[in-house]
Amino acid sequence: YNTRRLAEMKGFAPPQRWEELGEGRYFNTLSVADPTKSGSANKCYEIMIQQCMAKANDPGKGWYDGFALLKRIFANARSISESASQVVRDVASGEAAAGTAIDTYGISEMLWSAKVYGSPRCIYVTPKGGTAVSAGRPVTAADVKWTFDAVTDPRSDTGPWKPTLAFFETPEAVDERTVRFVKKGDGPKDWRDVLNCSSFWILPRHVFEGRDFNKLDFVGAVSGGAYFISRAVEQVETELSRHGRWWRQDLPQCRGLCNFDRIVVRYFAENENAFEAFRKRRIDVFPVYSARIYADGTRTDEFARNLVLKRRVRNHAPIGFQGFAMNMRRPPFDRLEVRQAMAKLVDRATMNRTMMNGAYFLLNSYYQDLYDAGHPCTNEVWRYDVDGARALLARAGLGGGFSFSFLSRSATEDKFLSLFSRALAECGVKMEIVRKDFAAWMRDMDEFNFDMTWASWGAGVVKYPELSWSSAEAARRGSNNITGFSDPEVDRLIAAEKGMESAADRLAAYREIDARVAAAVPYVLLWQTDSTRILYWNKFGTPRTVLSRLGREDSALSHWWYDADRAEELERASRGGTCLPAVPELVDYDERTGGDGR
Repeated sequence: YNTRRLAEMKGFAPPQRWEELGEGRYFNTLSVADPTKSGSANKCYEIMIQQCMAKANDPGKGWYDGFALLKRIFANARSISESASQVVRDVASGEAAAGTAIDTYGISEMLWSAKVYGSPRCIYVTPKGGTAVSAGRPVTAADVKWTFDAVTDPRSDTGPWKPTLAFFETPEAVDERTVRFVKKGDGPKDWRDVLNCSSFWILPRHVFEGRDFNKLDFVGAVSGGAYFISRAVEQVETELSRHGRWWRQDLPQCRGLCNFDRIVVRYFAENENAFEAFRKRRIDVFPVYSARIYADGTRTDEFARNLVLKRRVRNHAPIGFQGFAMNMRRPPFDRLEVRQAMAKLVDRATMNRTMMNGAYFLLNSYYQDLYDAGHPCTNEVWRYDVDGARALLARAGLGGGFSFSFLSRSATEDKFLSLFSRALAECGVKMEIVRKDFAAWMRDMDEFNFDMTWASWGAGVVKYPELSWSSAEAARRGSNNITGFSDPEVDRLIAAEKGMESAADRLAAYREIDARVAAAVPYVLLWQTDSTRILYWNKFGTPRTVLSRLGREDSALSHWWYDADRAEELERASRGGTCLPAVPELVDYDERTGGDGR
């Protein structure tokens, strides 16, 4: 709101709630944005409706009340712009007395006007009231502060979350609905600051306060999402149950999502065991991580008759990486020549061709999606070369050989490790395979207690190179920098990237980081695929794209639904030996949507 305009309106107190903007005293004084032209304006109006729904404790009534409020606010508008940023400019200039805007626009305009005029012409406030509930109780500023303090507590095993929050002081709960985050000291500016301090999951303080954060099992815990953990058997299965009345379920963007009443996630130590359970119908949906299973395991009657469907979805999900991670904190992998030798002793091309039906492309980057025809990747492609590896080991003073342990968590790795082991033996190197279950493997990884291991990493739309490659993270227990990679120039690039406002500059910095990391060979990079492979019993309805635009197999949990008619047809076909209709195996997201993402 504009302080001067309100003063001219004879004693009007500054608005504190959305409802006030719908009062007659604001007739012909508001600036609003068209929600069909502005995504942020659309979000503002959605928040108003969410608040009305939460307040009414009745989605139908809240929906009606929310739209009635929006009608009153728009009736008071003197201008409706196509840009949400125009709203705050109208308010700051005095063209409007008040308006609606997201915090980014409102706060930046308030700070800019204060700098130009000496005092802010435009004041941004967070309206009182609530928009999110947890177990029927509103989420408050105190919950945000408690969660932040619990996550950043040195005693908490929350390694990957800590660095994104480490640059902030503990937040201040200004009032029930307002939280103030302040950067520590002269901490560097980071374009992700707003994202970092607003995107971590908030836990309800009244439920978890006073309990050991590292021992929470979350069974039956309060949840703000569509599901809560109703049962858990460690290393066996976890059951998720849908809330009877999820507070977001009637919002437009949530319609058609989270359709299952109950989801059971089962855990298996080996892919083969999981696939066998899938064939016996103990599992309904099976994401495929093995090229052999996808190519050879699907040559059965169930697939030929389309009782089980085989889909390969190519969408815009970011591509991660996998490889043999080497612990650079201790010998022998603290020597670059040794790591380079390891890269020359993994015959990736043969493994891909003979063990995985050539289903993958070979990696030479940790950020594969940074490159295109205009920005080709120039990182070295390591090729199988035993003589070259011998020369490198001799240069490192290890021409007589050495031994190390490989920390393994799955027998499916054995065929690859067998070929690797034979190549190592030609150089006099002995590899001992140490097999542990996933829980024990994770404990060793948290403590960096390994020489070499097979590690796979997903990728996000927003990149955080600091988490995997900063020197500070190399020493943090439970961090993503499992190899202990450390490079002052990469640290400098990470610090510089935080202040870059241009996406093109950030992408260039990421490519420089990628080039330096690749040259240091912390991993023997392996292979990756550009699609998600998934098998499922033919009793589900799916969107035409099967998975979401950026989603992997987990988007099946939110975007699919149980189809009773298909389930009946599946049972009838199973008993009668008949076939069900075929579907295309390859699903190309852009082809299905016409390239417009809808």
